[in-house]
Amino acid sequence: MPSLEEELFPSTPGKFKIDRGHGMNRHFHRCFASTSTMFLWALFLIALTASYLSFQSFVDSGSRYFSASWGGIQWEKQVRNSAQIHRPGGMSVLVTGAAGFVGTHVSLALKKRGDGVVGLDNFNNYYDPSLKRARKSLLNGNGVLVVEGDLNDAKLLAKLFDVVAFTHVMHLAAQAGVRYAMENPNSYVHSNIAGLVTLLEVCKSANPQPSIVWASSSSVYGLNDKVPFSEADRTDRPASLYAATKKAGEEITHTYNHIYGLSITGLRFFTVYGPWGRPDMAYFSFTRNILQGKPITIYRGKYRADLARDFTYIDDIVKGCLGSLDTSGKSTGSGGKKKGNAPFRIFNLGNTSPVKVPELVNILERHLKVKAKRNIVDMPGNGDVPFTHANISYAQRAFGYKPTTDLQTGLKKFVKWYLSYYGYNNRKGLQ
Repeated sequence: MPSLEEELFPSTPGKFKIDRGHGMNRHFHRCFASTSTMFLWALFLIALTASYLSFQSFVDSGSRYFSASWGGIQWEKQVRNSAQIHRPGGMSVLVTGAAGFVGTHVSLALKKRGDGVVGLDNFNNYYDPSLKRARKSLLNGNGVLVVEGDLNDAKLLAKLFDVVAFTHVMHLAAQAGVRYAMENPNSYVHSNIAGLVTLLEVCKSANPQPSIVWASSSSVYGLNDKVPFSEADRTDRPASLYAATKKAGEEITHTYNHIYGLSITGLRFFTVYGPWGRPDMAYFSFTRNILQGKPITIYRGKYRADLARDFTYIDDIVKGCLGSLDTSGKSTGSGGKKKGNAPFRIFNLGNTSPVKVPELVNILERHLKVKAKRNIVDMPGNGDVPFTHANISYAQRAFGYKPTTDLQTGLKKFVKWYLSYYGYNNRKGLQ
């Protein structure tokens, strides 16, 4: 059965079959018999060419419309179905960065408990997009639609809010990574600042306004040397452009909360790890290189001090995200006008038990049953910080946040997933 596009447009637009019979040939020669007739013929050719170009433009526009990744009655039906709430008092959540590491886990957890979920992701190539596609397939299999589009596409965002009256937004889309900012700084401004503002502009004008929970970062603590890091500590000395864009995001969201009455909760994640994680993270690349027999680079700080991180397992981060959504409170604006004060909160989500990076490698060696080839070097000036340590008392009081997974247990689960996902369990010598 021909498609709608095939019915509307010819398969070879702009090409017309011309009858080349003898009558036409005789008429053709008579037309060129005089100069005046030649002039009229030239005008006819010009008009025909203009008509062809206009028609071709129309066809191209139509093709772009039919090949668009969003829009149309069927698409709207899919969005509504994915956003449908299946529990009393549930919420309808737009999750940005849904095909990302944290976004996938949060979306699955929301869907599992009966909330409506619609995902948005642009599937950029900061790391292998095939992993994001695999996460999308996982989400699709669990009834979560992931719309492919850019956060800066205001028309797409407005359309989503037109189709679904989202009660909440879980904003996890961002350009991640500390070191990559030195190679491509503009991507951080595009995603972490411009994209955030685009989203907030749509949310402020929505009626009703959604409550917003978004991912900041523990990187905002920058050059602080007071531990553990508390939400009350200064955050005006970022050590990387990534951290600076996240700090800017905290100030920008405060502005939208103050002016437009948007309920805002910012989450400062501390080194999240686990299954379906990001390949650019140290634990992930260490695992890959150890299995491939390649050396791993371990950085050390001043005076040969080992770097330490407050590694937080993905399930604990998900609990913090859902707890933040559940206690976010309502936005107070309508149609872009504030009607009262709305909540503005920032929480640390960490594990409170920093582990030195060499110990992380020791644990991986035990789970992989392979010794690592270690290359220990001094930490370069690339924006990394020597340690992170979260004070989570604020989140504990607000919604009972309590991490339960230690690094030994979490890495065991990650290694099991890694070996399965990349097919090592089917290779001799690795079980």
